[in-house]
This record gives sequence, structure tokens and C-alpha cells, in this order.
Amino acid sequence: MKDDKYPVTTAVRALRAANVQFTPFLYEYVEKGGTRASSEALGVAEHLVIKTIVFEDESKQPLIVLMHGDMDVSAQALARLIGKKKITPCQPETANKHTGYLVGGTSPFGTRKSMPVYAEASIQALDTFWINGGKRGFLVKMSPRDLLQVLDIQFVTVGV
Repeated sequence: MKDDKYPVTTAVRALRAANVQFTPFLYEYVEKGGTRASSEALGVAEHLVIKTIVFEDESKQPLIVLMHGDMDVSAQALARLIGKKKITPCQPETANKHTGYLVGGTSPFGTRKSMPVYAEASIQALDTFWINGGKRGFLVKMSPRDLLQVLDIQFVTVGV
């Protein structure tokens, strides 16, 4: 459901600062519902909901991966691609610390720490997608080309 009154999160501020056009959507957050719950609430294909996942390498250096909601990240393939020995998803508390967002409301925009951002290459082929706006139950609809206005992204093919 679209709502004219939406939260002005750090992510929203980052999008506005970069002059990125987006459409806000609020929905009823479901604990551990993930992209399946949000895609159902919005009535869109789960493939069009992009999840933001925080990983760490073997040196505990954080990085972000943007992936289609209906796909998983091959951490092994990503590690090989970026020259790391090992990459693992962060524990929720660690991810919260790195990003400044609660897991379930993690946005790649306006994170507390600057981190490398990797995105599944096929995201570029979408006309539009939905991604977290920095709060649980809040997504923004935007164009893939606008990602590059806000983030320094390296596109990779690591989805399974």
C-alpha cells in the first residue's frame, strides 16, 4: 500500500541528497517474513524486491550485497570474485552496528559505515524494483540506473 506519510530515514535523506526519484511504500512488517512477505504485501513478484545483505570477510571487514528476493548469494563465488578467502553473513547485531539499521529494515543507502557494495548484475535489467527504505515495513520503488547515483556499486553474478 502506498502512503503519503512515510518515515524520513537516513536512507530517504541519502536518496533526496542524490536527487533520486523514488516512490515510498509502507506495509505491515512480518518478523522473519523477508522478501516473500513484503512482495505479497505489495502485490509484486519477489524477484523485484531487492534484499540488502551485510557480509564480512575473513578480516571482519563488512560489505553489502544486493540480491533479488527470490535468490540467494553464493558467498563462495563472491569471495573468489573479490579475492577474499571467506565471506559470511553478519550476525544481526553486527549488521545493525555496521549499517545503523535494524535487520529487516536494512537499506544500502546512508549506512553508518562506508562499505563496498556488490549487486547482482541482473538487477540492471529491471525496469524498476523495490528496496528497503531504512525501516522495517518500508520499501522504496526506484530504477536500477538510480542506484549508481547514490552508491558506488560493483555488479557481480553470484546469485543462486
